[in-house]
Amino acid sequence: MPETTPEEELDRRFLSAVRGMSSSVGDQSSSVGDLSSAERDLAGDGKAPATDGTTDGTAGTTDGTAGTTDGTAGTTDGTAGTTDGTAGTTDGTAGTTDGTAGTRLTGEQAVALFDAQAGSRHLDLAARYLRAEGHGFYTIGSAGHEADAAVGAVLRPSDPALLHYRSGAFYLARAAQVPGSQPLRDVLLGLVGASDEPIAGGRHKVFGHYDLAVIPQTSTIASHLPRAVGIAFSIGRAAKLGVPSAWPADAITVASFGDASASHSTATGAINAACRTAYQGLPMPLLLVCEDNGLGISVRTPDGWVAAVHSGRPALRYFSADGSDPAACFDAAAEAAAYVRASRSPAFLHLRLVRFLGHAGSDAEVSYRSQAEIAADYARDPLLGTARLIVAAGLLGPEQVIGRYEAIRAQVRTIADEAVTHRRLASRAEVTGPLAPRHPGQVARRAATAGPPEAREGAFGDRRPETAGPLTLADTINRSLADALAAYPELLVFGEDVGRKGGVYGVTRGLARRFGVGRVFDTLLDEQAILGLGLGAGVSGLLPVPEIQYLAYLHNAEDQLRGEAASLQFFSAGRYRNPMVVRVAGLAYQKGFGGHFHNDNAVSVLRDIPGLVVAVPARASDAAPMLRSCLAAAHVDGTVCVFLEPIALYHTRDLHQPGDGAWLAPYPGPERWAQEHVPIGRGRSYGRGTDLTLVTFGNGVPMSLRVARRLAAAGAGVRVFDLRWLAPLPAEQLRTEAELTGRVLIVDETRRSGGVAEGVIAELTDAGFRGTIARVTSADSFIPLGDAAAHVLLSEADIDAAARRLLGWPAG
Repeated sequence: MPETTPEEELDRRFLSAVRGMSSSVGDQSSSVGDLSSAERDLAGDGKAPATDGTTDGTAGTTDGTAGTTDGTAGTTDGTAGTTDGTAGTTDGTAGTTDGTAGTRLTGEQAVALFDAQAGSRHLDLAARYLRAEGHGFYTIGSAGHEADAAVGAVLRPSDPALLHYRSGAFYLARAAQVPGSQPLRDVLLGLVGASDEPIAGGRHKVFGHYDLAVIPQTSTIASHLPRAVGIAFSIGRAAKLGVPSAWPADAITVASFGDASASHSTATGAINAACRTAYQGLPMPLLLVCEDNGLGISVRTPDGWVAAVHSGRPALRYFSADGSDPAACFDAAAEAAAYVRASRSPAFLHLRLVRFLGHAGSDAEVSYRSQAEIAADYARDPLLGTARLIVAAGLLGPEQVIGRYEAIRAQVRTIADEAVTHRRLASRAEVTGPLAPRHPGQVARRAATAGPPEAREGAFGDRRPETAGPLTLADTINRSLADALAAYPELLVFGEDVGRKGGVYGVTRGLARRFGVGRVFDTLLDEQAILGLGLGAGVSGLLPVPEIQYLAYLHNAEDQLRGEAASLQFFSAGRYRNPMVVRVAGLAYQKGFGGHFHNDNAVSVLRDIPGLVVAVPARASDAAPMLRSCLAAAHVDGTVCVFLEPIALYHTRDLHQPGDGAWLAPYPGPERWAQEHVPIGRGRSYGRGTDLTLVTFGNGVPMSLRVARRLAAAGAGVRVFDLRWLAPLPAEQLRTEAELTGRVLIVDETRRSGGVAEGVIAELTDAGFRGTIARVTSADSFIPLGDAAAHVLLSEADIDAAARRLLGWPAG
């Protein structure tokens, strides 16, 4: 006999256990359960906590569309616990808000939960056979986690949800609340990579749907939790500011994740940020759902660890339930949701679950788990627990439960057979279409639009920046941020020390006083939390401008840009977006403030993130229009931008000699913004020389201009081209500037390996440039303290010597 597969064994065990149940239903001949019998309440007095919302989660029809709602689930009474952050019970019982026994779960709701759970189970089985038939891809399922259907059932479909990859039953239960939804079809189209799959469009298998407020996540390590904290914060902040939001003012955010992910630094940081925010008395309506199966692939989570860490934490209410007990899960989820909604404080819902079919399709768990241990988990099957409840309550008989289960199996098979006929993505252009939409005309018009006169009056009074005379780079960014706050009511500026102190370099000085701490505020010292707040604010309809205090501090949080920010439009086919302009103080050459962490020159980690815009303004006259372009692109296209500000140039005034003021520039008034607009990817050229082109950016610009002037005095015609944008590079301009001289020297202040020069050389080579190319860079080294930095950083002497070599001149 052929060996039984894990999928067959799971299926067989469930069916055998149901057949062995005794029934109180007289007629078991029907192949599909009689819903009329499910209208009775389950055992209990009905005084347990009400579900949070107005839907009853009725099951969908057999064509994959969701049923309608009838509002029988009840409403919350606002009595679900206190707001002082004290923990709930720690012994695994969910408890009730009024101390009475019983469950609020109705018979109809129990059957609806079963349908969502069975649908999720059959989707997992379908993923396996579609893969075996050559129609599907890598599989990772929800089998054993179906208890999370209760969470989906008690929340409102307008509550933003960020789901763990094992939260399939939640997705189906939520979809059941929205008429016209087709969740089985949604997931099956994702499994086969169909181009018309409703969220990712065949780019990835994710749970997500715009109409269900389910934001797609690609996370496997809880990297979505900082965004979840940001969304929860932004619900209250948008209401406070009176600006439109993507979510209702009384919405709560839900984020699910696994027990292994709960130990990741991203998760611990995000949960800490949520607790700290709530501890300060600020709204943080966040429901954290830990789906604890005790395993991270093969690594075991210590028994009791999740409860020990998260129960009793300040400002975090703890709830828990056994996933094999559907009534307990429903009541715990309802109580937790009611607490979060009423108190606007975070809660931690701990569901103790099992994992079937291994970590993923390719995982042979028999290599690290005994057969006895695997077999013991079958008794804790959430689907079996719900079936047991339904049969014991006399709602359906065993054969009716099996008939319902088999009908859903047939439904999934029918939809799967149709799904495999759908076309997949067929071209590079189709794949990358939603990655980085660009509407330069709309961006230019928005960038040229100032705030209303009264808003500018409130921002500047009688001290308009256009009348202030020449300004430094730092002062210009400060005035540009003030103009942006006046022009965009939804704009927020935040980060470490940006509020009361006004930034460590004074760039945000006075903004909190003028615009209020609701719009300009300090955050905790956690770059992942800062970027997560930006991600959550952006997807909620706000325009975030977070500051990372130093470039070196970005690296521990960079995945929030790579894995979360830049990927959202790609994995949602443009339905979701997180506009954001991240200000980062960086690069080297600071005087008297040495050391690696304050002089970091590593930017390659940013340049290879698809769709990310990287701007580097070297001088005041560029900073204002470039910042306006970044903000306008974020507003119009949902663009994620990094605005990299050269620290050493913040307060620079002179260029060639002391007192010349040549690095200052007047601030243009709004009437000149259209004329001085700088499109994304547009560089700046200096000089008309035909002998040599110096290609540079950032601190390299003033150094190159000084070298060019000295070479010109010696008889060479040198032009300087400031890239201004490191992503996307100004490729067409770059080639033109190179062809005008036939000789290119790339002046790159970053490291030799992985530096910007490599990308510039590649662009010129790919474009067919046949002239001479050379580069000068900083060393492959961290930057040391004090004068020792000069030994590893690019210098003007290096530039001069390399230029002379290219010109065929003797060393100067």
